[in-house]
Amino acid sequence: MPRMAAFELEKNPDFRTKCRAASGISGSRAFFILMPALWRMAFINLRTREIQIKIVYCGPPQAGKTANLRYLYHKHKNFFPSKLLTVTAGGDRTVFFDFLPFTLTAVNGVDLKVRLYTVPGHDRYEETRKTILKGVDGIVFVADASAMRKTNILSLKNLQSSLSAHGRSLARIPLVFQFNKYDLSEQGALLLPHTTLLNDLNSSYRKPYFVASALKGRNVTASLTKIITMSVDAVEKRYREVS
Repeated sequence: MPRMAAFELEKNPDFRTKCRAASGISGSRAFFILMPALWRMAFINLRTREIQIKIVYCGPPQAGKTANLRYLYHKHKNFFPSKLLTVTAGGDRTVFFDFLPFTLTAVNGVDLKVRLYTVPGHDRYEETRKTILKGVDGIVFVADASAMRKTNILSLKNLQSSLSAHGRSLARIPLVFQFNKYDLSEQGALLLPHTTLLNDLNSSYRKPYFVASALKGRNVTASLTKIITMSVDAVEKRYREVS
């Protein structure tokens, strides 16, 4: 994959209009405005020299999925075409999903359009999770080091179930594990050792992983960079196989 040089603003006016239309709306209205974008798979457009990929942050409730996107947005705020869109479930404080698009320009002139999403961690939003995962190119699984072991294990199993509805498998999709909330150790919180999370979640998949703090930004950008690299490599491989 070519080396990424810098962030570049999204140039699609229709897409920006939809983002603005949804930005002040909570619940299902914003969900339906962005529904077509939720379904898009990765594509390579040779005419416009563009690659588009969809990255989804998954994990149990309050693991730090939204915190990842908030850190990225505030750290690189000048490079994003619109505000971070956070949609709640009606009047509920529960996050329905987050959405953050941006474009990277590679040194060889190929634009990489990245769409970042989070999915709701609560089981009652399983259908929403399945919808957002449709056409996903890469996944960052955010595990909560402050939660009970079974919380992360069950969340990973639910993710596999949601992917299976689309004929996909965690073993074959680009996947990065992020073990989050290790900043809480500074406050004396009792946390799961990252080796425990590694054994519980990644022993069979053997995917890349990062020990992180989404709140403070530790390994947030590293997690994103790794999953983008893996996703683009997978998209290019699929393209070569069918061309």
